[in-house]
Amino acid sequence: QVQLVESGGGSVQAGGSLRLSCAASGRTLSSYYMGWFRQAPGKEREFVATISWGGDYTYYADSVKGRFTISRDNAKNTVYLQMNSLILEDTAVYSCAAKSSGLRIMLSRAYDYWGQGTQVTVSS
Repeated sequence: QVQLVESGGGSVQAGGSLRLSCAASGRTLSSYYMGWFRQAPGKEREFVATISWGGDYTYYADSVKGRFTISRDNAKNTVYLQMNSLILEDTAVYSCAAKSSGLRIMLSRAYDYWGQGTQVTVSS
């Protein structure tokens, strides 16, 4: 079992950047495929990005492609989400999640472990 804790959220103006971190404890992070999801008020949780166990494969939602970068440092048991060129529509609670297999990587219900989330607010 793994515990996940996100950090790095906050308020930023449109066009700005933030880097989110997801620190894992309880089990080595390299055992898990990792994902970032977000949920805006009144909307369903949506997939943002995912990264394979060793970091050699990444995949992004079309809405963030070219602006966000997911990465991981297994030695530090941490996954990151670098968010650049933020827009108002990026405002949401961002959560990291872990799963053992590499299947259904865009489906939130396929992930086994979740962090509590961190708020990102983008203003004009």
